[in-house]
Amino acid sequence: MKKLIKTLKKSTATAKLGLIITAIWIFCAIFAPLLAPYGPNEVNTSKRFIPPIFAEKGTNEHILGTDEMGRDVLTRIIYGSRISLIVGIMAVVVSLILGTTLGLLAGYYGGWVDSIIMRIVDVMLSFPFIFMALVLMAVLGSGLTNVIVVIGITGWVPYARTVRAQTLSLKEREFITASDTIGCNDMRIILKHILPNIIDSAIILGTLEMSSAILSEASLTFLGMGIPPSMATWGSMVASGREYIYTAWWITALPGLAIFLVCLAINFVGDWVRDVRDPRLRST
Repeated sequence: MKKLIKTLKKSTATAKLGLIITAIWIFCAIFAPLLAPYGPNEVNTSKRFIPPIFAEKGTNEHILGTDEMGRDVLTRIIYGSRISLIVGIMAVVVSLILGTTLGLLAGYYGGWVDSIIMRIVDVMLSFPFIFMALVLMAVLGSGLTNVIVVIGITGWVPYARTVRAQTLSLKEREFITASDTIGCNDMRIILKHILPNIIDSAIILGTLEMSSAILSEASLTFLGMGIPPSMATWGSMVASGREYIYTAWWITALPGLAIFLVCLAINFVGDWVRDVRDPRLRST
């Protein structure tokens, strides 16, 4: 704990800002039912298009205004943080596990195993993410679980390439050669000697990729292929408000601002984690 506090004191202003915003985001996601003043799908058509409190005709009753169905925008942003947090973490976990596993196999065994995995990587890189994601969502259908699966299985390539490169370097080191000489099997060498030396890089990459997962979920939902409209998400809020952008800008702008701030904060935190866990990559 003392080491963590000392590290935080030495962190940059952007890292502290990122940690604060991320902490607020996680707090809102966990305690959404306690923080939200209304239900996320609570409709009141008599209170449609109420502006935020800082705009003309805004009221204290709805601090960030209401949308086209009279739903409280603040409430929906708070509940939307839950979806973003779940997708951001779970999709990255799926990608990290899949990419790390394939990268280890490709780097350690080489030969035809490496060739097959790298050709799959080339195929994945040849198609735009949104195209692959839309095709998979059309096959699997909308839903939170399917969104996590799709983002996870389309986002493993960076992990595989990073882990493969480091594994190729590590397997030529003396301690790996010595382990092989004394009779350690491949699984033991991979899990006990190689994985602990590359896991930090994979985790750092996962932290940086979390913002991409959140943006991907918002993009799929915006296009109508992600989370169902019955669930409050930032992507669906942006999509529903685009028809009223000139008359009720807050419906789209405020959840869009939430996406921007959270993704920016995660990138700041990712840079900080990289500097802490791997000083060799620290920017000068």
